[in-house]
Amino acid sequence: MSASNWLLLDSGLGGAAWNMAVDAALLATAARLGKPVLRFYGWTEAAATFGYFQKITEIEAATSLRPLIRRPTGGGLVPHDADWTYSLVVPPDHEWHALAATESYARMHRWIADALGKLGVPAELAPACRRGTPGQCFAGYERSDLLISGRKIAGAAQRRNRDGLLIQGSLQPSPRGLSRATWQEAMCAVAGRDWGVNWSRWQLSDWLIQLARAQESERFSRDTYNRHR
Repeated sequence: MSASNWLLLDSGLGGAAWNMAVDAALLATAARLGKPVLRFYGWTEAAATFGYFQKITEIEAATSLRPLIRRPTGGGLVPHDADWTYSLVVPPDHEWHALAATESYARMHRWIADALGKLGVPAELAPACRRGTPGQCFAGYERSDLLISGRKIAGAAQRRNRDGLLIQGSLQPSPRGLSRATWQEAMCAVAGRDWGVNWSRWQLSDWLIQLARAQESERFSRDTYNRHR
């Protein structure tokens, strides 16, 4: 990959509906931004997100966590509290957007594995599936999920459309002996080393905040969206 400029957003802690709304707003404006955005964020409350195509009745039966927020991406049920959560958004003309879904999934997890390896934590991509509880993202694992000592530590979900590509992922439990800040620094360092990425620290602009607030109030905080399947 040739050197390129990427945006780095550390948006701190947020509620479940807000966190999903920010990722949806970033995807909707990916072409306008014109650069990939790597976002790190956390949670002000214990919550769960679930894949866009999942059925709400099955999700309600599978977890006692509330709120339950339907993600803009696919995948299964993911509990959130102290997990290390990230998203990657790329514009439609970026080479990540042209990758097959299986390859972008594997590339994301190889990136995380390399960052953990840089910090002395060996991790590997799962070579095949091991089925756990259906519909629960961290029960069992899928091919190219990230494993430490045979246990899944990272999974992700994607949405690719004409606006761009959104990957949402979570590390849980967090690796022992590491801080979130150290891991985030390693992620940026690996991208710079391997892909020539130049990072610009970035904050949401006023118009993006307004768009995210609209997404939160009109979509992710509404039963009509979260319960529509």
